[in-house]
Amino acid sequence: MRIQINKQLFAWDSLEDSPTLKTIQQLLDVIPDEALLAQLEASRGKGRNDYSVRTLWGVLVLSIALRHQNIEACLAELRRNESLRKLIGVESEDRVPPKWVLSRFLEKLGTEPHLTLLHQVFDALIQRLGESVPDLGRNTAGDATSLNARRRKTALAEEEQEQGLPQASGGRKEYTDDDGKVNKVVEWFGFKLHLLVDVKHEVSLAYKITDTKAGDGETLPAVLADAQRNLPDKRIETLAYDKAADTNAVHQLLSAASIKPVIQNRSLWKEEHEKMLPGHDGNSNIVYDEAGTVHCYDRVSEPIVRHKMSYIGYEPQRETLKYRCPAMHEGFECPMAKFCNANKSYGLTVRVPRDIDLRRFPSLPRATMKFERLYKGRTAVERVNARLKIFWGADDGNVTGSRRFFALLGVVLAVHGAFATLLAMAPRYEGTLGQTRLSPIAKALHGKIKPKQQPPVRRKKPVSRERQELLQFTA
Repeated sequence: MRIQINKQLFAWDSLEDSPTLKTIQQLLDVIPDEALLAQLEASRGKGRNDYSVRTLWGVLVLSIALRHQNIEACLAELRRNESLRKLIGVESEDRVPPKWVLSRFLEKLGTEPHLTLLHQVFDALIQRLGESVPDLGRNTAGDATSLNARRRKTALAEEEQEQGLPQASGGRKEYTDDDGKVNKVVEWFGFKLHLLVDVKHEVSLAYKITDTKAGDGETLPAVLADAQRNLPDKRIETLAYDKAADTNAVHQLLSAASIKPVIQNRSLWKEEHEKMLPGHDGNSNIVYDEAGTVHCYDRVSEPIVRHKMSYIGYEPQRETLKYRCPAMHEGFECPMAKFCNANKSYGLTVRVPRDIDLRRFPSLPRATMKFERLYKGRTAVERVNARLKIFWGADDGNVTGSRRFFALLGVVLAVHGAFATLLAMAPRYEGTLGQTRLSPIAKALHGKIKPKQQPPVRRKKPVSRERQELLQFTA
């Protein structure tokens, strides 16, 4: 895989539609699956070993990486593609595992401790990228999306619940307009996938699967904690989310972690649209609205005019937001200036303590251009969701049972992290005749990854001449 030098570090549009054998081999090399495969082999014990664990794991990875519609399509390609079979240690066409073996393997992969180790494979990929890419995770965004699945009707569902896995259930999401009227309804049956992604690079940093009833604000702390463990300390600076995460608990959590919330405000004030700032009486002309925007009133003009005060900055030592007179700051005439500014050259200054309401007064006010720019980065989550659901088949809808669904989605996220690593490691070239170069990040990643040894291929025992004659005679 070669990428033009003017492309972004994670050039998702440069992924090959049909990956070459070299790319597939590199993909298998970058996935840190040693601990997971060792545990799967140990759990097998002295049971049947007709198909090795590494072969079955390779089939799952290939079915997702090669964008097959289902596992049966991947098995069909393995039967006719000898070179592809050798990459995962299958020596002949008749040694390709049947479908039911993969189904049982997926069931096994969804049990503990294998499911936790599978999640650690994804975490290890992101930790490796976080150490090599200096700005990975600096500006983040989160969201939840619907995933279709089927529910079991047998006693196995009770076993999955005892394991702590939620069951597929019906979900419903309503979209409203500015007037609060519902204009769109989405219904599905399955689970919810909560993601936290990097806005610039569109790389998933952490994920969590829940039932359809789990709220975004309730799940965000756990997802954020996973992302903080996967990234260097204090790497996350901003977090963008929709109004589903606009709760006091979320704002308190982000404030304690020194993360600037870029969260859309929920409209809860039905009658009163403005309030006086604490410490200001009825003679003051300083108010704030539900979104935390501070205004001042020109009570001399007829009619009375309201101005949005100029935001100067956040003072972390004082934990206050600083505002000044908009007339002095922006250079226009205001009849109230001589009363408010009291001959001050810089005008009236208002400091708003954030502890009045952390949800109302975030460290990055909503009525700023920077907030609007960072909030637009939330679309990165939608693009990541589209790749997971459409490109790699996370929203197949034909997976039955929580164990299989959690296992399959874990493999999909691992493939996502592995492809992100390949894109960062890919050599860059200038034009068709330019010299291919490795970036410093690619060199650092190459130093962290060691090629894996090819799985041993089991050869058939040679048939003796007498045995051949006996077979011909019996035939």
